[in-house]
Amino acid sequence: MIEKILVVDDEPLLREFAAETLRRLGKEVVMAADGQEAIDLMAHETFDLVVTDLKMPRKDGLAVLKQAKCPVIMATAHGTVDTAVEAMKLGAFHFLLKPFSPDALETLVKKAEDHTRLVKENTFLRSEQILHPHLVANSPSMKKILSGLDKIAKSQASVFITGESGTGKEVIAAAVHKLSLRANQPFIKVNCAAIPEALVESEFFGHEKGAFTGAHIRKVGRFELADKGTLLLDEVTEIPLGLQAKLLRAIQEMEFERVGGMRSVKVNVRIVATSNRQMQEAIEAKVFREDLYYRLNVVPIQIPPLRKRPEDIGPLAEHFLHTFCLENHKPLKRFTPRALQKLTDYHWPGNVRELANIIERTVVLDFDPIIDAEHLYLDTLPPPVEKTSGTLPVGITLHELEKRLILETFEVHTQNRNKTASVLGISVRTLRNKLHEYGFED
Repeated sequence: MIEKILVVDDEPLLREFAAETLRRLGKEVVMAADGQEAIDLMAHETFDLVVTDLKMPRKDGLAVLKQAKCPVIMATAHGTVDTAVEAMKLGAFHFLLKPFSPDALETLVKKAEDHTRLVKENTFLRSEQILHPHLVANSPSMKKILSGLDKIAKSQASVFITGESGTGKEVIAAAVHKLSLRANQPFIKVNCAAIPEALVESEFFGHEKGAFTGAHIRKVGRFELADKGTLLLDEVTEIPLGLQAKLLRAIQEMEFERVGGMRSVKVNVRIVATSNRQMQEAIEAKVFREDLYYRLNVVPIQIPPLRKRPEDIGPLAEHFLHTFCLENHKPLKRFTPRALQKLTDYHWPGNVRELANIIERTVVLDFDPIIDAEHLYLDTLPPPVEKTSGTLPVGITLHELEKRLILETFEVHTQNRNKTASVLGISVRTLRNKLHEYGFED
């Protein structure tokens, strides 16, 4: 967004004409009578655009262009091919031949605004670039989520995505944006857990030059970068409690002030938030505002952990295997049934992110074209303690539950097959087959 413009011209009438045209667009205008005055102003103030004459006393427009840190529109009554080429080589945004109409200047300002927005967005996206996998789902729970995603995305409602770390919350958030009416606009992410507490407000809302020590230039915040698009507040419960009131106001009013600024900035942003915490616990512990939660939680999406959707493990593993083979310039590999079963039996404390890491590690370290169970270097730590309902563990597959029940009963009865089979209500032959499946030999 272009807000503050420097107009430089040694002819007072033309200087006032340009300034008045820009003020009608709602811009703040500062004027300079020649190039030297403009250079002095730029040393102490931040401008979003400079409109400067070419021929001026003391310092000319080219000198102004060399010192400017924003787009420059060069205006001249002495337009020649040579001066135009020189100005463009030095980085002039556009060339305007005098005398010019208000419409001509307004058109170039609009183009400069579009250019500035794209530059800022692309710079941010390059620094935050993350490759998301395609959505892969075979489980009923994930199919249900994906079946309603298009309808959710087409609305303007805020979306709150919850689930354990690594379940794919950010992937779902990106899909919401890509399926929305804002798909061609910015998708800006804020990792709330990764920003130092002292810088959170500046990251969200930006700051003015000189707002605090080290603020040498004006900075545009994530809300402005996401204007007309989608803002992802990743792990939103990590935002300091003291800032949550200002965030709530910004979401409600769609306006805010930069740190150190007095002027309100208006935006049009769709909010998608994520969290890996139990929200009721966070609210009761007074680390997250209840009113902010209800503002964000218009459309809730709960993503189950990978251990609760074993039907997705195989398809996801195949997807990651294909992806990482291509990325690492390796011949395409394939899993054996034993390898896929090993992946399905694992408890996946790190969810989809852990699965991706293990497949990538296997692709990089193993050279066999066929990946068998022994090629998969899974975490050897025991499964985490699960929350229980009564005496039954919650959050593991039926296959894993059966395995744990048989092995624990077998150990309690000092590996006596007859007693174990009797307690479990199965035949000794069935028990022997199960033990053989789990690696016990006769």
